[in-house]
Amino acid sequence: MELTPAELTVLGLVIERPQHGYDLEQVIEQRGIRQWTDIGFSSIYYLLAKLERRGLLHVPKAPAAAKSRRVFHPTAEGRRVAARNALAFIAEARPHPQPLLVGVANLTMLTAQQYEQALRTRLAQLEARIAAVQAAQHVPDALPRAAREVFSYSLSMMDAERQWLATRVQVSHDEPDRRQDRLQEDA
Repeated sequence: MELTPAELTVLGLVIERPQHGYDLEQVIEQRGIRQWTDIGFSSIYYLLAKLERRGLLHVPKAPAAAKSRRVFHPTAEGRRVAARNALAFIAEARPHPQPLLVGVANLTMLTAQQYEQALRTRLAQLEARIAAVQAAQHVPDALPRAAREVFSYSLSMMDAERQWLATRVQVSHDEPDRRQDRLQEDA
C-alpha cells in the first residue's frame, strides 16, 4: 500500500504519539512541517479519516464525554505500511516538481533585470525560511530524532540553494552587456 507524503507524515506523527487532530496541528505548526509537505489545517481530519478507513489508524472505544476528542492510534498494519513507505521515501531518489526550474527553463521570456530581481526576491524569502527553520529547531522541548533529521536536511538543502542564488545574484556586478552574455552562457 503506497502512501502520499502527507499521509505518511500524519501516520508517522500518530505512530510517534497517539493524538487527535488538534494535537497534530500543533505539532505540524511547531515543527514547520508545512515547509516541506502539503498538509493544510483542513486536510488533517480528512487524512485521519482516510487512514482510519484504510485500517492504518483506529480510535479505541472510550466512554463518551461531553467534549471528548477522538484520539487516533496506529494499527499494527499502519506501523508496517508506514515503515515500508518511509524506507522507500528515504532510499529512492525520486524526481520532485520544482517550480524554480520551470521558471528558469523559460528565461527567454525575461529580461536580465527581471531574472535578477526574481532571484533577489527568492533569496530574501529563502533567508526568511532558513531563519524560521532555525528558530523552530531550537524549541524548549527536546525534538525527536526524526524532527532533528528533517531540520538538518532542510537546512542543508536551503543552504545549497542560497549558495546557488548568491552566485547568480552576483551577475548584477557585471557590466550590463556582459550580464546578458553570461545569462545566455549559463542557459
